[in-house]
Amino acid sequence: MKPSSLRDVIARASRTLGDAGVPTPEVDARLIAASLLDVPPLYLSFTDAPAGFARDYADAIARRAAREPLQHITGSAQFGPLELAVGPGVFIPRPETEVLAQWAVDALADTEDPLVVDLGTGSGALAIFIARARPDARVIAVERSATARGYARENAAANGASISVLAGDMTDPELLEDLAGRIDLVVANPPYVPEDPDLAPEVYFDPAEAVFSGAEGMDAIRGLVPVAARLLSPGGSVGIEHDDTTSRAVCEAVRAAGRFAEPAVLHDLTGRARFVTASKLNG
Repeated sequence: MKPSSLRDVIARASRTLGDAGVPTPEVDARLIAASLLDVPPLYLSFTDAPAGFARDYADAIARRAAREPLQHITGSAQFGPLELAVGPGVFIPRPETEVLAQWAVDALADTEDPLVVDLGTGSGALAIFIARARPDARVIAVERSATARGYARENAAANGASISVLAGDMTDPELLEDLAGRIDLVVANPPYVPEDPDLAPEVYFDPAEAVFSGAEGMDAIRGLVPVAARLLSPGGSVGIEHDDTTSRAVCEAVRAAGRFAEPAVLHDLTGRARFVTASKLNG
């Protein structure tokens, strides 16, 4: 297939995805083609497609038109400088979480050889981002799902990051008991979406236990705040991602723990209140 023919095939695929309600049909059509051809998207205009491409591409476009996530089709998700393997059984990292990742790295700027815990690591996105930025850090990635732990280990190895991936529940009051009071930083991108049957279809391809957290979306957060308070050393920091409707409730949960200074609200790149951070009080 000549590059000109490939352009026509991609254009038709874009129209198919647009008709199916995919939010970014042109982008997705190009990314799927680039993934199948193993070339950067910018090279598509100069690439000849091999025999069999048209069939494979049509199958992939049909999956995306059925609203299967793009990342499941390509097998990977971009997270800052990282390329992470994802698929059924592991939460797909979202771009907004990169704000929390960078906050975490900045929060560690004055800490030598920091000890970091990522609660509910999923694909390992936060843990790997931090470990790559701070090779001197000991980063512990806690995850309940065996499938997700497998992805996190694979992604750490593929991205040259040293992290420890441990089985555990972020709300377990005895989690990492031997490290209580010694952790410099806790980050968490927990399940936080209020239970809702009317979200974008792609959301329901993620594991439900990694997305939803009760009617208010607060069950996991209320459970992990006291865990973070117990693990952190005095002056250590916690950063929690949350639903854009629950910033006030998360701040209240942090205050109710009685172990933190006044929480701060951090916004995502669209200006929505998306994260709460706080430092553990001394004493």
